[in-house]
Amino acid sequence: MTVDRTTAARRLVVLLVAFVVLAAAGTWAVLDAAERAGRRDREQPGGPAVHPGPVALGPAAGGPRLLFRSMAWGPHRDEIAGVPADRPDGPRTVSGLKCLRFHAASGTGICLRAEHGPLVDTYRAVILDADLHETRGFPAAGIPTRARVSPSGRMVAWTVFVSGDSYAGADFSTWTTIVDTRTWTVQENLESFAVTRNGRPYRAPDINVWGVTFADDNRFYATVATEGHTWLAAGDVAAHTLTTLHQNVECPSLSPDGTRIAYKKRAPEAPDDAPWRLYVLDLRTMTETATAERRNVDDQALWTDAATLLYALPGDYGADLWTVPADGTGAPRMLAASALAPALVG
Repeated sequence: MTVDRTTAARRLVVLLVAFVVLAAAGTWAVLDAAERAGRRDREQPGGPAVHPGPVALGPAAGGPRLLFRSMAWGPHRDEIAGVPADRPDGPRTVSGLKCLRFHAASGTGICLRAEHGPLVDTYRAVILDADLHETRGFPAAGIPTRARVSPSGRMVAWTVFVSGDSYAGADFSTWTTIVDTRTWTVQENLESFAVTRNGRPYRAPDINVWGVTFADDNRFYATVATEGHTWLAAGDVAAHTLTTLHQNVECPSLSPDGTRIAYKKRAPEAPDDAPWRLYVLDLRTMTETATAERRNVDDQALWTDAATLLYALPGDYGADLWTVPADGTGAPRMLAASALAPALVG
């Protein structure tokens, strides 16, 4: 009986010690999460200089500007910020407008934002005027991921995840919408467009469409995915059609002269959790050129001019903006730290 009591006492001590350790670990995790959350609201030493002020989409006396979602920790995190295009690492003017995804052209902007509820978040696509004022808003069906405005500013497109939260796996579904800001005609889901694949009409229940890039106010390019493969497709808003052109293309971005597409391509040598490399496709010859960026690029690149690409990579505070030549030469270099979703305006 003495042995049994001793054994029971030892077991009780072990259980108490385990409970104390687990409780301490849980308390530390909660406190650490709270401390990290608090740090997000405090400016970090060595971070970019940030100050509130007017941010607009039209021409400015100082010349072209680079706008983006500022990821710098502090009270203005996630606000749309502006810097001179020739000084992208300079002091930031923040607008007060918070967006998860953003793009702008010719005085029109698109802000995909979260609206925080007591139990769940909802999302909204907001069309902006040149002063970043809301002109029209639309409910978004899921987590924002891509946004683009046509060169004239008339057409706006956005993509959200309606299931899943990454393009890397197979278990996701997207919803892509195009809005005409002149007539407010809404193409609610591009999956309703007629698809032609390899010269033949194609239908399938697993079609996904994402990553619109506009050629003009009617023609665009996008990714069409089906049967585990992705395609670059040419789209026609008026005809409601998508025609595949080239395989293994995701998140296309049309060059300013309309002759090339920058895109992320699944590279066979890349790991499954980091599968994409940044490429450029010549639309006339369908020749692919790998850029000098060899890291995983999960973004829709932006052409800053006819020769240069701008894109986001993970950084210490969420994301940084990097640039690389489009012709495969040179080397990547960081353009702006703690930034995401860029647009050139003015």
